[in-house]
Amino acid sequence: MTVTSLNIPQARANQVAREDLVMFINACFACTGQREFYSSGFDQRVSIDFLHHYILGNYRLLYARTLAAGVNHFGQAQILVNLLATGRDTPPEHRAEENALIGAALRALPPHRAWNVLESLRKRGVNNRRSRAVARDYLASRSDPSFHVVKYRRQFLASAIHAHLVLPGETGVFLFEDRSKRTFQTPLLETFRQAQYSAEAIYKLPYSIAEGLAARKGLKREVFLERIAPQMTSHEKLRLQRTSERAGLDAPMLDWERLPLTRLALFILSMPWAERRQKQEQLEEALRASARHTLRAAPMRLGRVAAVLDNSYSTSGSQEKRRRPLAVAIAAHSLLQEASGTYRSFWTSPMDSPVMAAPRGQTDLATPLLDALEWKPDLVVIVSDGFENDPPRGAAEALRVFRERLDPLGKTTIVHCNPVFHSDDFTLQELSPYVPTVGLRDAEDLPTMLGFARFASGAAPLSELETYLAARAAHFLGAAPLPEEAKESEEGE
Repeated sequence: MTVTSLNIPQARANQVAREDLVMFINACFACTGQREFYSSGFDQRVSIDFLHHYILGNYRLLYARTLAAGVNHFGQAQILVNLLATGRDTPPEHRAEENALIGAALRALPPHRAWNVLESLRKRGVNNRRSRAVARDYLASRSDPSFHVVKYRRQFLASAIHAHLVLPGETGVFLFEDRSKRTFQTPLLETFRQAQYSAEAIYKLPYSIAEGLAARKGLKREVFLERIAPQMTSHEKLRLQRTSERAGLDAPMLDWERLPLTRLALFILSMPWAERRQKQEQLEEALRASARHTLRAAPMRLGRVAAVLDNSYSTSGSQEKRRRPLAVAIAAHSLLQEASGTYRSFWTSPMDSPVMAAPRGQTDLATPLLDALEWKPDLVVIVSDGFENDPPRGAAEALRVFRERLDPLGKTTIVHCNPVFHSDDFTLQELSPYVPTVGLRDAEDLPTMLGFARFASGAAPLSELETYLAARAAHFLGAAPLPEEAKESEEGE
């Protein structure tokens, strides 16, 4: 039985639908199915799987349009697999839009995520005409199919067999025949063949492909890293900074400005304390440069802004997401600092620089929140997992009094951004019913989340949320420019 089939008043049905969708979209922003500080990975996966199937069964069109809402890659991949596995349930009038959203979202995913989606279809035995067409179109859309066939050859081969793909050029020969008995005209395929016998050829391959071959051939790690450095991407260079230093090599040169902001914050937190202190100015400038680069891609103009940032012990995260909540807080601080006319940050455990942040102590959000409100900002952004224990619910009570007694007209906007999905109740841990709570996987999503906050607050009706998702879907498919309303939301107030 679906929500819409229940015998309840229409207004209440609309409210339930709006709350369901907001809960689902928030979960898709924050949840990655990995272990968190307060819950296991199994709990996370069970909760998010239930949410996906509940929304898919009740609001299929809006479920598909969520692909365009900016949710994280884990959530997008789950939506794609679920839509393709239940294609027969798609209403005919929505089939064209759903197909277009599936194709566009799959093409926009990072390649390893996209191939995981196609592999998931094979494992679930989904082999209908639409899923085969999606696999065919995805392969045809790749500008560098030889890279995919070499790097993802196991998944490529399995998907090609499962979806009955017609393979271009020499791809079929490379995958299905003995590669040692012939040469290839495609440069990367031929280089990969030569690398089976020649160490020199390994250094002509992209790093991600060459690393496995180098290990198999027993090449010395320090020699390999030094010679393969020109073939590395910026992400690979960042990941190998520590490895290179341990091997006694100069770390690969990085373009700090182009590094993703949250990933840069995670890298800073991985550095030894003394090294962070030694390079403090350089790291602070790197954060500011990355924030400016992020804002050029997603502009956000803000006025007088205060950020209340949680760096209590629970921001140490889990083994799978080590220090990620704290990294999100540092990255959000840098982004808001660059986007605001006037800005101040208020940490639960103050420090002299964000690059020296560390997860420590109990969670006292009330004290920095009161300090922030006393400063009289236009916007307060709280970045926290929502669990406060020093004192319990201190910030919640402060927010209640502020909203009821001091600012009943809501002149000061307050938004709680939570990077942690709470699996016990399928949603994010709220600080207070007086402020909206939105999910935040990466600080780079902050402009989108500030725009989405009005739906989480309950101020906007279901019809407005449906319009918002339809507009984002049209923009995502290139059928329309971003509407003014959505554009203003993304730019912030």
